[in-house]
Amino acid sequence: MLEIAVTMLLLTPVVSQEETMKCHTGDPLPVPHEWYQLGCFLIGGMASHISYIVNQVTFEEHPSQNLFDFPQVITKFYQHSLALAFAVNEINKNDNILPNVTLGFHISDSYDSARMTYRTTLDLIFKAHTFLPNYKCGKQKPLLAIIGGLGSDTSFLMMDIIGLFKIPQLIYGSFAPDEIQTKGAPPFYRMVPNENLQYKGIIWLLQHFRWTWVGLFVVDDNSGEQFLRILEPMFSRHGICSAFTKRIPQDIRMEEFINHINYASPTDVPFLDPKTVTMITYGESLTILWLRTFICSQDSGNMQNIFFGKVWIMTMQMDFILTGAARGWGFQMFQGAISFTIHTKEVPGFREFLQIIKPNWTQGDGFLKNFWEQAFDCFFPDPGVPIMDDDSCTGEESLESLPAGLFEMHLNGHSYSIYIAVYALAHALHAMYSPRSKHRPMLVDSNIELQNLKPWQLHLFLQDISFNNSAGETVSFNDKREMRGGFDIMNLVILPNNSFQKVKVGRVDPSAHEGKRFTINEDTIVLPLSMCNEQCHPGHQKKMKEGEKFCCYDCVPCLDGKISNQIDADDCFKCPEDQYVNKNKNGCIPKVITFLSYEEPLGLTLASTAVSFSLTTALVLGMFIKHRDTPIVKANNRDLSYTLLVSLLLCFLSSLLFLGHPGKVICLLQQAAFGIIFSVAVSCVLAKTTIVSLAFMATKPGSRMKKWVGRKVSCSIVICCSLVQIGICTVWLATFPPFPDLDMHSVNEEIIVQCNEGSAIMFYCVLGYMGLLAITSFMVAFLARKLPDSFNEAKFITFSMLAFCSVWLSFIPTYLSTRGKDMVAVEIFSILASTAGLLGCIFCPKCYIIVLRPELNSREKLMRRQY
Repeated sequence: MLEIAVTMLLLTPVVSQEETMKCHTGDPLPVPHEWYQLGCFLIGGMASHISYIVNQVTFEEHPSQNLFDFPQVITKFYQHSLALAFAVNEINKNDNILPNVTLGFHISDSYDSARMTYRTTLDLIFKAHTFLPNYKCGKQKPLLAIIGGLGSDTSFLMMDIIGLFKIPQLIYGSFAPDEIQTKGAPPFYRMVPNENLQYKGIIWLLQHFRWTWVGLFVVDDNSGEQFLRILEPMFSRHGICSAFTKRIPQDIRMEEFINHINYASPTDVPFLDPKTVTMITYGESLTILWLRTFICSQDSGNMQNIFFGKVWIMTMQMDFILTGAARGWGFQMFQGAISFTIHTKEVPGFREFLQIIKPNWTQGDGFLKNFWEQAFDCFFPDPGVPIMDDDSCTGEESLESLPAGLFEMHLNGHSYSIYIAVYALAHALHAMYSPRSKHRPMLVDSNIELQNLKPWQLHLFLQDISFNNSAGETVSFNDKREMRGGFDIMNLVILPNNSFQKVKVGRVDPSAHEGKRFTINEDTIVLPLSMCNEQCHPGHQKKMKEGEKFCCYDCVPCLDGKISNQIDADDCFKCPEDQYVNKNKNGCIPKVITFLSYEEPLGLTLASTAVSFSLTTALVLGMFIKHRDTPIVKANNRDLSYTLLVSLLLCFLSSLLFLGHPGKVICLLQQAAFGIIFSVAVSCVLAKTTIVSLAFMATKPGSRMKKWVGRKVSCSIVICCSLVQIGICTVWLATFPPFPDLDMHSVNEEIIVQCNEGSAIMFYCVLGYMGLLAITSFMVAFLARKLPDSFNEAKFITFSMLAFCSVWLSFIPTYLSTRGKDMVAVEIFSILASTAGLLGCIFCPKCYIIVLRPELNSREKLMRRQY
């Protein structure tokens, strides 16, 4: 009904025709507090630090007779009015801005009431000496703009009236972005940064300290709903969960709130969960008062202890205040609290200005008496009434002696915004009368006089204002009429005298470079973790719990071959190919590059064995050459024996190609040389066996085999069999040649430098053909082992081929089951073992006769010896 009445008042503007007309009327709704200072231009101010319990109108008596009760003063907010007065007086003393112009101000209060907000807003617009809305009685009030209010509700109520007159409105409280959009394009200027930046700052802060399990205390109004609507989706996107959301009614009765908690079961009070360490609180300053009142009213020590040691995160709108009967309580439960505040800088002279504040320092301040009485818990006696006790105010009290919950001596965020707002208006007015102003030609009368200034004309200059204030910071608005700037992150330190100190520990600065927009000084703040469960240490990963929020999870070790090197890893991952997993699965260790070298024991042993057998073979060859004309050497084709010994010598030496760092040439020679040389050796054995069989068949009467017994046949067998292997190796090297390769997977901790065969098919073709020759030689020798000839070598060749085939048949599965250096060692061992078998079985009996029994090395003795 009040809104309708106010609208009806404003529908028909009536302006007196004579400026000298005197308007006489009573004030139907007197305002108990205001601060008026005359000036050429007035800046209106809407404070929010006094409230009344407003009595209901009964229509039985005049409402003005019984409207107000005892005022409740939030003494800390009195600084807002002082900041406006300080800025105005500072500008009036500055000859560089608005010379010959004196600014004044008119400050009233919203009284935390929609009815009184409308009333005092009309006062700011119209009241000079008497209250007569929409009438100009005498000289018009030179109102320039209005600064206020603190809360969004107050600001929108003021806008309903101020918007009709297009008077600039500069607000120093915060708004949720969508809350402004629902009202359309705002006609006011916001002296605080966009609240979206605060949401980002909260997310950055939670992620920085790894707080993923947080509780929410949110005031139950439109701004609280908007806060949850924006913040909760951001939580989900950044891996943060809300343990609970507790709504605090805006006009809650503390008795009902306390009773609800006292008689609730643990399931009804989720914030009693000890795992919930971090509490985010969104609301106004009274929200903290409600929380503190509730905690301090508990008789149970356990209940109080639950709330101590928590990390409280306060949003920008909130401040730590003391008022009324709770003024003696401290803020110990909020020790270490983190709060986002409007970025401020110390303004020179403000602290000295506060030090001179006394009850009689000015005559126009209607707020000072109630502030002083409630701040210092005293009273000013009425004149002529004798003082009955010692509770009267002396006037010598000092603001510096007050705890920070009652009053602060440094300029807080909201007061700093008011200070800047006054300077913004002054600079806009100064620019309006500057001949160089780009907007001056847009005015209807560019030669406008000061007394004819209309407040709406200030908009053009205000939205483009940019200046440096006395604190050295640049002040300007963005295209949404929002003050550019950021937020300070403060840490609450409780002092022994129930006071506190806010220590700046970080900053949210949107103008900083990427990665520097959020800064926090960890050296000055130590805080606990706030998580649903213990963190997953490196070497583990998170595993979601079925049926619970994603912030609640189990920790499971990483699978083999994977690591996690950070806390609370979502997934484990594999190390790079050149690294392997350490024992704890929390890091990667570089693999060692390795190959079978001459320096290590295994390589040295194999190399020594190869050289020893090579020397032995060379010795046997030299012995055979020396005794080349003896019967034991000449028997069964002397030239084949020489060829076989040379090939065996090369077989021993070829094993050395597999030792040392593999290079391109070495890889090309390794398998090809091994295959060809072994094929020559086995071909010689096959030729020997074939000649033995043919020689026995040629001894039969009338046999035609005599023509096949001779050099040509043996040479043909060796050459033809060797050419086939040479052809296979040639095709191999021409199509898929071996090459140096790094094997990073066979051995977990090593990178093996080896020769890659290029084509496994060609490699096994070489082995298969060599095996075919060996089996053929074995079969022929086995069939000829019992031929009645003293010079028959077939049985020795049988043993040699048996050893040869056994070695290479064992080689294949062993080769396939080993990796790295062991695989190379297996191949070298197979080469040495099979070659040594051929050398020992075929040539040892002959060497025995040549060296130890030379008397048997004669034709006669050998003819009589039966093998």
